[in-house]
Amino acid sequence: MLTHPCLVDLKPGQSATIAALPFDLGLQHRFGALGLRCGQEVHVLRHGLLKGPLHVRVGMTEVMMRHCDARQIAISTTGQAA
Repeated sequence: MLTHPCLVDLKPGQSATIAALPFDLGLQHRFGALGLRCGQEVHVLRHGLLKGPLHVRVGMTEVMMRHCDARQIAISTTGQAA
């Protein structure tokens, strides 16, 4: 069974491109308003302890999101950020 990498697989300092946001329409609009859209580059700043929130940057916006939501966001890796 093939599994695609997701946002929580990235370590702090790594970046990736958002490949899919498989959420209901309301949550897609909410994430879209924050800049989280397919094709956007996302940079992981830090992980919360014990599956706590994930702190990410998309463009100039920093977002804290629940671990369970970040686990659903499929990514394609683009490498390390400086």
